[in-house]
Amino acid sequence: MVISLSVHNLLNQRKYPFIFAFFLLLIFVTLLLISNSHSPISTTADLGQPDPYSSKPFPSPPLENTAPSDNDRNIINTTTDTSTDTAGSIGSVDDESVAVEWKVCEGSVAVDYIPCLDNTKAIMALQSRRHMEHLERHCPDPSPRCLVPLPQGYKIPVPWPKSRDMVWYDNVPHPKLVEYKKDQHWVVKSGDYFIFPGGGTQFKNGVGHYIDSIEKALPIIEWGKKTRVILDVGCGVASFGGSLIDRDVITMSFAPKDEHEAQIQFALERGIPATLSVIGTQRLIFPDNAYDLIHCARCRVHWDADGGKPLMELNRVLRPGGYFIWSATPVYRKDERDKNVWKSMVALTEAVCWKVVVKTFFVTSHIGVVIYQKPVSSSCYENRKENNPPLCDHASRPNSSWYAPLDGCLPRLPNYAQEWRSSWPDRLKSKPPTLIPEPDAVKIFNADTRHWSALVSDVYLGGLDINWSSVRNVMDMKAGYGGFAAALVNLPLWVMNVVPIHETDTLSVIFDRGLIGVYHDWCESLNTYPRTYDLLHSSFLFRNLTQRCDMIDVAVEMDRILRPGGYLLVQDSMKIINKLVLILKSLHWSVNLHQEQFLVGKKDFWRPEGKARI
Repeated sequence: MVISLSVHNLLNQRKYPFIFAFFLLLIFVTLLLISNSHSPISTTADLGQPDPYSSKPFPSPPLENTAPSDNDRNIINTTTDTSTDTAGSIGSVDDESVAVEWKVCEGSVAVDYIPCLDNTKAIMALQSRRHMEHLERHCPDPSPRCLVPLPQGYKIPVPWPKSRDMVWYDNVPHPKLVEYKKDQHWVVKSGDYFIFPGGGTQFKNGVGHYIDSIEKALPIIEWGKKTRVILDVGCGVASFGGSLIDRDVITMSFAPKDEHEAQIQFALERGIPATLSVIGTQRLIFPDNAYDLIHCARCRVHWDADGGKPLMELNRVLRPGGYFIWSATPVYRKDERDKNVWKSMVALTEAVCWKVVVKTFFVTSHIGVVIYQKPVSSSCYENRKENNPPLCDHASRPNSSWYAPLDGCLPRLPNYAQEWRSSWPDRLKSKPPTLIPEPDAVKIFNADTRHWSALVSDVYLGGLDINWSSVRNVMDMKAGYGGFAAALVNLPLWVMNVVPIHETDTLSVIFDRGLIGVYHDWCESLNTYPRTYDLLHSSFLFRNLTQRCDMIDVAVEMDRILRPGGYLLVQDSMKIINKLVLILKSLHWSVNLHQEQFLVGKKDFWRPEGKARI
């Protein structure tokens, strides 16, 4: 009423400029109100982490396709802020941004580049190589932000199980082993393929015959029941571990990146679990008392070197009552050199209280084998005539094996040592002996198992755009108790469970369950070749990780180790996912979002045109 009277008075007084200004102001206010009422829902709103122990099935709504647009390619904008908000996600889309222009790595090792093992500058500066220091980790700082190129002619890998016997030559174009081991039938080139006949230095009648002979010599081993988790030292092309897969045995094959060109790369291309490592000056990245059995067939390790530290490292990771199989010439040859090595081995194994349970000669294969057993009680250590090597002082001994020096002492055996783990597959779901003895520990462990079983069956296997038939090599980047791997155990794939060093240490539990894994810091590069995994899984990894390092660097590493056509499956908050989507789109990955918490990225064959020296 007041407004209408005022306008009428203005008209009578012929004050038209005031009337015009008034109506302009009214239109502006109206437009502002309409704009606010139609503002889009924020895509950076945080989603709290779902109850990790809930077994409630997840619904499966349609997937939203967010494939990369042309504007997203090559150059990305992402945030540098690392402050945390109340929901735990990182930064804000309004923070200061940085630009990254992708370039391809260039250099003599670019195609197979492993940043922490190919740091030439650091390796050249080493004071000594006596203890294999040059084959250990030396990570560059800062991490290189170049993308590893593809080998010329690279193809989608041969699918499992065919890949166990043959792989594309162009994917691993390293023929050196063909010539170097031609009399031992490690690997043979045949047309466009490498063929793996199952031979080896000690597998003269084939690896299957060798494995059968071991079980006949010591039936209590019971492949795939009592013996489930194995470490194969100096594994060659991993034919030993590959053959044991059919017997429900999972073998971690390892060897250094050395003159035996690409042996671990061959293993992973075949779909066999493997990692690059060396027994040098630092501990292996496994927990104490992890493996049921350790195998060495002519693995070229001097066990008595440096006061016996290499063998003491095996003793550390071998579970109480576990077995060490040593197939080497000192076991059966009588020349002076082999006799001296055997004499040293006898003295060292007696000092660490290992007993010989089998020493035999396989007549048809013309090789000798000795099998040792680790004690199940520390009483032998205490009753030795000499306290050498001494028992470890647990107060000063670091718990983690990440960048930890080799022990010169014997760790005391745990209280549960006399109880062998449950037989496979019962051990997968039974109470792990190393589970932290807290009031609700078993309840939490069981709930975690149920949670992952439901999530994998209801969402991962049926509700996401993943072709699981093409997936063989899988990595869980934040494994927890290994529930994700346990839920996939009936599929024809294997999972490398990674326990980040800044998270709760659950790696012993993972081994208790009959699974395998390693410690790692995702702010650094992993000890594996490029293009070795079909699927990377991450469940709420980035929330804490990006407080210590840049998400771009982690994405570069994921791009390095994932095969073209491979998948990244991320469960996280939308704020984390939005930032990751920007990076993945710039890498020409296709991206799908599911239920506003599951991100599926698929890597393409794209590589940038620019070059960056490494």
